[in-house]
Amino acid sequence: MRRAALLLGVFWAASGLPQPSCAAAPDLGGLGYTQQLGDQVPLETRLVDADGSRTTLGAMIGHIPTLLVLGYYTCPSLCGVIRDDLFDALAASGLATPRDYHLVFLSIDPAERAPDAARALASDLARAPVPGARQGWHFATADAAAISSVSRAVGYRSRYDVALKQFLHPAGVVVLTPAGLVSSYLLGVGYQPASVRAALGVARAHGIGSRASPVLLLCFHYDPATGRYSLAIVKLLRLAGGLTVLTILVLLALLVRRRPSPGR
Repeated sequence: MRRAALLLGVFWAASGLPQPSCAAAPDLGGLGYTQQLGDQVPLETRLVDADGSRTTLGAMIGHIPTLLVLGYYTCPSLCGVIRDDLFDALAASGLATPRDYHLVFLSIDPAERAPDAARALASDLARAPVPGARQGWHFATADAAAISSVSRAVGYRSRYDVALKQFLHPAGVVVLTPAGLVSSYLLGVGYQPASVRAALGVARAHGIGSRASPVLLLCFHYDPATGRYSLAIVKLLRLAGGLTVLTILVLLALLVRRRPSPGR
């Protein structure tokens, strides 16, 4: 069910399909990541950890390669999927925290507080009990100015939708070097252990990776009762299914052509 929710966050421009039209649909313009490779994040930015302690982004990075995720803890849509996929990849990567990496999840909602972060952390640790996570994972909150400062540094563009009463924001992970430079981006969801391990390896060497493929998912929930977005999703799934069937038919045709004829 959680993975199915991400279908509601497909940004149609990324697939080349026209965006569904609906008079009440949210404005999705200007949302996403601008990949600012090599830029410095503001290490002095003041954050609050899940235990209520006041600290800085630099202290959370702690001269260790860091995975920075922006979202919010009460998100009704994709944020949990992002974290679950990332935790699965980390669990299978062979990496250990806090030795090999730190993880910082920063809420983009200035109304969220340490108790919100603590509840999310406890829930995530129950599902993904990674050794050392209580030392290497930081679920943080901050005021609006601090959130804006970090968002600008990594090219993260989100917006609060008053009508939907939730944030519209992109899905992805920013990989930081031990000095807090933007090393690379892992966009969308479906993170692979090898990709996460490789990205952290580049960051550990203070390297700057290449631009990520422009796969863009937006985290929001639009009322499916309108039928507008759900219909478009059905069309997209039908298109994907049709391409899959076509590929299978082509492969079968090639196999038949290569099969030795009787008597040979």
